[in-house]
Amino acid sequence: MSARIVFLIRVPADRQEAFLAAYEKIRHLVAGGVPGHLRDQVCQSSTDPEQWLITSEWRSLDDFTTWEATEEHRDLVRPMRENFTEARSLRFLIRAETA
Repeated sequence: MSARIVFLIRVPADRQEAFLAAYEKIRHLVAGGVPGHLRDQVCQSSTDPEQWLITSEWRSLDDFTTWEATEEHRDLVRPMRENFTEARSLRFLIRAETA
C-alpha cells in the first residue's frame, strides 16, 4: 500500500531562499535514486508565508522508513532542515485516490 509523508514546517522569511535552494537540490537526488519514492511537493501557506508543507508519496511506508533510517538521508536533508524553526512529521497510508 502506498504512503504519503507530510512535513509541516516553519521557515522564517530570511531563510526561505536557502530553504528552497536546498529543497530543489534534494528533490532531484531523491527522485532520481531513492527506491520507492514516487513524487513530492513543497507548498507555502497563502495566509502565513512562514508556514510550509512538504508532502511525498512512496510505493510503501517501508520504502520511506528504510530510507529515512540511513545516514545518507540525514546528510542529504541537513541543509534543508537547518532553515526550519519548527517541524512536524505525519505518515499516512493511502486508502483511495482519484486519477
